[in-house]
Amino acid sequence: MKLPLSLAAAFSLSTTPALADDIAATIQADMPGLLATYRDLHQNPELSFQELRTAGIMAAAARKAGFEVIEKVGKTGVVAVLRNGTGPTVLIRTDMDGLPVIEQTGLQFASKVRGTSTAGVESGVMHACGHDTHMTAWIEVARLMSSHRQDWSGTLVMIAQPAEEINGGARAMLADGLLTRFPKPDFALAFHDSASLPSGMIGLHSGFALANVDSVNVTVRGLGGHGAYPQLTRDPIVLASAIVMRLQTLVSREASPFDPSVVTVGSIHGGAKHNIIPDEVKLQLTVRSYTDESRKQLLDGIRRIVRGEAETSDIPDDRMPTVEVLEPHTNATWNTPALTERLGAVLRARLGADRVQDVAAEMAGEDFGEIARTDPQRIQSLLIWVGGRPAATIAAAKKEGTILPGLHSPYWAPEADKVIAAGAEALYAEATSLMPRR
Repeated sequence: MKLPLSLAAAFSLSTTPALADDIAATIQADMPGLLATYRDLHQNPELSFQELRTAGIMAAAARKAGFEVIEKVGKTGVVAVLRNGTGPTVLIRTDMDGLPVIEQTGLQFASKVRGTSTAGVESGVMHACGHDTHMTAWIEVARLMSSHRQDWSGTLVMIAQPAEEINGGARAMLADGLLTRFPKPDFALAFHDSASLPSGMIGLHSGFALANVDSVNVTVRGLGGHGAYPQLTRDPIVLASAIVMRLQTLVSREASPFDPSVVTVGSIHGGAKHNIIPDEVKLQLTVRSYTDESRKQLLDGIRRIVRGEAETSDIPDDRMPTVEVLEPHTNATWNTPALTERLGAVLRARLGADRVQDVAAEMAGEDFGEIARTDPQRIQSLLIWVGGRPAATIAAAKKEGTILPGLHSPYWAPEADKVIAAGAEALYAEATSLMPRR
């Protein structure tokens, strides 16, 4: 018999308190070992598509927990499958890659690793986005799900995904058969640490939670010459400046205020000397949106403005600016509203209503949404936030007007034990509530 959603949720919640205590206690008992794993991962980060050592750690942990494990899915990805009777298929994802950032946290186990990115840039490497906490929680969830098979029924697919930071890992795993070689999920789950929420707090947002991200290169061409004779040139610096200013109207005058979007010019380069007007100027833009329609409107608008300003500046046809939208881009992360509501109730019942709060959507990007995007009618998805900063620190900064380091900062050091514990318990609660034993 299939219960109505409200009754099914009530039945599920009614059985959680004792189990919650058991799971929370188990996580705390495991914490010394989990923190040793976390520190190892933190101290030895690897850049996107280079996560060989990291993937080996994840694969070994899943095998030890009793999963069937396949490595090198999408270059360095790991897929672990645990079949436990009939029922839904739930996918749980963690990301693995670090960032080209020189760590400055002062931690005893701070990274001293250096590496060269896929773009050929050599730098320090750091888990400045908290993927080390995600992975450690993922390992604990795998253990908990395996050791509590009596409490759920279905198929669990746990993936360790490479290259989230360059928006290529999810696509690489999908292209390598993530949804065809392995059980296709009915539900996809993930969490991300947060620098704005108090440690251990869960943040939920229904609908679009993270944005489309497009990187755009604009090359503005002119006719260079002597700075003393500007009338003999077509100055690309003046043209680029006009383009930068006019781009601001895409959001302020063309986009609906109820449909958030961002167009930021992050880089402008041109010229080499005081008295020389250059031949070209290069702009680099980041463009953020939620819907496919908004994305198209913004990108089309950039092309229109760039060409229009060039024509106004009397740039010859053979010197017209070029607009290049780079690949891969990031698609928005959509939290299925019905699933968000359902699992929000589960989390509030297990962790307490004071530890779960609704949060605003963000303009950051995440490629977790690629999984559900392949089949939104079949796959429901939810990414939650898990706070990683002491509440007292947040309160003091607010009182003093201090800006605290956040994700991607060389100073970001979350309260790892709180993130790992809350993330593991939340993912376990979500997964088992979606696969109840009948």
